[in-house]
Amino acid sequence: MQRFYYISDNVDELEDIERSLETSGIATEQIHILTNDDKEVAKHHLHGVSSFMKKDIVHSTLVGAVIGLIGSILVLVVAALSSLPDKFTWVPFIFLAIIVLGFCTWEGGLWGIQEPNHQFRRFQKVLDHGKHILFVDIDRDQQQTLDMIASEHPHMKRVGAGKGAPKWIVRSQEMFRRFMRWAP
Repeated sequence: MQRFYYISDNVDELEDIERSLETSGIATEQIHILTNDDKEVAKHHLHGVSSFMKKDIVHSTLVGAVIGLIGSILVLVVAALSSLPDKFTWVPFIFLAIIVLGFCTWEGGLWGIQEPNHQFRRFQKVLDHGKHILFVDIDRDQQQTLDMIASEHPHMKRVGAGKGAPKWIVRSQEMFRRFMRWAP
C-alpha cells in the first residue's frame, strides 16, 4: 500500500473528505487524521491517530533490539575468544547476552515513548501551527478515487507520499471492526 499525506486547517472539510472516501470504497482503517487537537477530531467522529502511534515506540524498540543483538553477539564472541567458558561454563555468558539484548530492547522502547513517530516528525511544525494532516493508505486501484476526491477540496494540499501500512494489518483491522459490530 502507498500512503498519501495532505494538510488542512479545517476539521469540517476533513470530515467531508473522510465521508466521501468511505462511500467510495476506501475503508475507515485506511484513513487517519494526525493532529494536536484530538478533542476536535473526536467531536467530528474522525479516525484519528492513536496516542500510541504518535510516539516512536515500535521503531525505537526495534532499533534497540538490533543494538542489543549486536551487543549479545559481541558478548559471546569475547567470551569465546577469552577461553573463560572452557574453565567455567557458557551459562553466565549466555545469560549476560540475554540480559544485554533485553536491556537494549527495553531502553529503545523507553526512548521511543519520548519521541514523536519518525514518520510524522516532518509535520511537527505544521501541527504546532494548528493544522491537521490527513493520510490515506491506498491500493493502486484506489488511486484514482483518492485523486478525484482530493481535487474536489482545493483548500487541502498534498504534501507527500510514502510507504503505507502493510495490507494485512489494514485488512485485519477491518475484520476486527466488523466483528465488533457483529458481537453483542
